[in-house]
Amino acid sequence: MNIEGVLIIFGVIIISMTLHEAVHAFVGYFLGDDTAKAQGRLTLNPLKHIDPVLTIAMPILLYIMGGPIFGGAKPVPLNPSRIRHGEWGMALVAVAGPLTNLLLAFIAFGIGVIFGVISTDGIAATLAGQIIWLFVQVNLGFFIFNMLPIPPLDGSRVLYALAPEGARRVMEQIERYGLVIVLLIVLVASPVLSTIMLGAMQGILEAFMFIFRV
Repeated sequence: MNIEGVLIIFGVIIISMTLHEAVHAFVGYFLGDDTAKAQGRLTLNPLKHIDPVLTIAMPILLYIMGGPIFGGAKPVPLNPSRIRHGEWGMALVAVAGPLTNLLLAFIAFGIGVIFGVISTDGIAATLAGQIIWLFVQVNLGFFIFNMLPIPPLDGSRVLYALAPEGARRVMEQIERYGLVIVLLIVLVASPVLSTIMLGAMQGILEAFMFIFRV
C-alpha cells in the first residue's frame, strides 16, 4: 500500500463506477424510462453517481487490506412500469452495468498485452503496468460482486425475472435495506465472499489469457 497506489485506485474506481451507472441509465432510457434523465443521472459526470461509502471508502479499504476490490454507487432511479418488456427489461438494465465492467476489464487486458505490459512473464513492474492491472482487477471485482444474485445487487434482477410473484415481494422487502445488506455481506461473509470472487476472477483471467494467447 502506498499513496500512489491509493490515488490510482481512486481514479480507476471513479471511471469504472461512473461508466457502470451511466450505462444503467442509458439502457433504462433506451427501454422507455426517462426517470434517470429527469433526475440528472443520464450523464458521465461522476459526481452524480458516486456514493461516499460504496464507491470510495469500501473499495479503497479493500485495496489497503489486500483483498479483492469491489464496490457500488448510488442506484440509478428507475420506474419499472415504464420499462419495456417488464421484469426482463429491468434485468437487462441491471446486467448492463456489470457487463460494462467486464468489457472494460477485457479491453484493459488487451491493451496491456498489445503494449507488452501483460505477457507470459507476468505484469510489468512499471506505472503503466500498475494502472492497467488495477483497472483489470477493479472492473472484474465490480462485475463479479454486482452479479451476485442477492438483492439489491444487479444480479438479483435476473432472479426477479425468473421468480414467482410471492418470491419477488420477499426480494423487494430485502432490497429496501440495500446498503445495510451490502455492508453485512462484506463484514460477516468476507472470507467466503473473497474465496468466491477470487475463484471467479481467476477463471475469467484464464479466459482472457487464452483469448490473447499469453
